[in-house]
Amino acid sequence: MTEGEIRPDLPDLERGSRHVKALRVSESGEAPVVLDHDAPEPQPRPDEVLVRVHAAGVTPTELAWYPTSHDRAGEKRSRAILGHEFSGVVAAVGSDAAGFAPGEEVYGLNDWFADGAIAEYCATQPSSIARKPARLTHVEAASVPIGALTAWQGLFDRARLREREHVLVHGGAGSVGIFAIQLARLHGARITATASAWNLELVTSLGAGRAIDYRAGSFVDAVSGMDVVLDTVGGDTLRRSWDVLRPGGRMVTVAAESEADADPRVKQAFFIVEPSREQLERIGRLLESGELETVVGAVLPLSRASAAYTGARPRRGKTVVTVADAV
Repeated sequence: MTEGEIRPDLPDLERGSRHVKALRVSESGEAPVVLDHDAPEPQPRPDEVLVRVHAAGVTPTELAWYPTSHDRAGEKRSRAILGHEFSGVVAAVGSDAAGFAPGEEVYGLNDWFADGAIAEYCATQPSSIARKPARLTHVEAASVPIGALTAWQGLFDRARLREREHVLVHGGAGSVGIFAIQLARLHGARITATASAWNLELVTSLGAGRAIDYRAGSFVDAVSGMDVVLDTVGGDTLRRSWDVLRPGGRMVTVAAESEADADPRVKQAFFIVEPSREQLERIGRLLESGELETVVGAVLPLSRASAAYTGARPRRGKTVVTVADAV
């Protein structure tokens, strides 16, 4: 095979000759719109895998991400395809890509600067995906990658959470919080979580020993001496959280606004999730065994995908867009 060629699997296509359905940011940049048959079918490089997307997860804050409006070199970018976590089937494998074969079910991420997965096809690196847990539907699997990897990396890679330590999870019913609670429980930690009154029972069922309604009063008055705080909310919640850490306690935040915060403590606490095939495989085994559960807050078809970015957000878990036969 020559450079740029791929091993096709299913559709007998003249690669690059057709357009596919996708959710792209409008030219104005004000809101995403669904543009049918408007995106060229992606052409994977020799080191990439082409995935036929069955379902894709939604991160509403993606509209404000730098890679949505700029390319890696810093130039302005337009009409980006949204969504960077997915579940689907390998459609083709680049000549230099190893570890996967056409027809295999996979889940994972693709590059923030690449066109995303709310489309019929997306291209990704083999190091960013893993085999989909057979126990999960494509919709369930698509809700996992960003949230579960963020929780894993925040708790274990960044905070170095240890058994029997006490962790406070802000946003316990959100797409990161649901996995953070479960992973901390499996690790033998004690968990307190903040959530709305609507979700207190959920976060308790996931493993939080204590659930605090953040609207009913200040969590600062309810907890102290935390070993770790995992913040997914930012703003005033993050600012007040320093007061509940014990001396030497560790703060981790993934709130997008924290990236530009001038406070050196916040800069040190903030991180952006990274793809990891090895971690996805470990998370997948927990999902397959039932030790880890998913929470899908809403499901929308591709024809209504723009509502996931412009409408009300689910009260819990992740919004997922179905693209093709997402069962």
